[in-house]
Amino acid sequence: MIVLGLTGSIGMGKSTTSAMFAEEGVPIYSADDVVHELYRAEAVAPIEAAFPGVTADGVVDREKLAKMLIADPSGYKTLEAIVHPLVRSRELAFRAANEKAGTPVILLDIPLLYETGGESRVDRVVVVTCSPETQRARVLARPGMTEEKFASILARQVPDAEKRSRADFVVDTDSGLDAARAQVRAILANLNDKDGTRLDA
Repeated sequence: MIVLGLTGSIGMGKSTTSAMFAEEGVPIYSADDVVHELYRAEAVAPIEAAFPGVTADGVVDREKLAKMLIADPSGYKTLEAIVHPLVRSRELAFRAANEKAGTPVILLDIPLLYETGGESRVDRVVVVTCSPETQRARVLARPGMTEEKFASILARQVPDAEKRSRADFVVDTDSGLDAARAQVRAILANLNDKDGTRLDA
């Protein structure tokens, strides 16, 4: 089984690219989706204990938590110590299930792949990129996004140029959906050729 790691800075088009891999039949593990689930489940109590007042009705209020972290970035380490082991446990279960099923290729969609050393757990890394201008326009168009919040997120991410230099494959989303989809198919064809993996088996 080939394990692909997908990453990219905020606003680069990573979620859209991940969906394109799914369209090609690749099972996707989304760390973001898992975090959303955990914020409604087993992460709620420890997060409330560490950050009093950021939960309501048994759910973590992401906006409240974000404001608290922007005000005191040292809280990120505390949050990561709570969330990362839970996320990793879900990832291991996903990998094991697909290994047992004989799945040829899986994709781990992990925004902070390089930041957390996740590249050591995958066989190839796909980095999604676009121009800084496109990135800024996309991110600031999101509901509730501010320049301050954008800057705070970027400060925690490995720069795009470094990610691209370390990647096995790069998907550039500046040229539209069809061009990105063609790049995704080319990556899968490359794996098929080099690894002898039949993705359509």
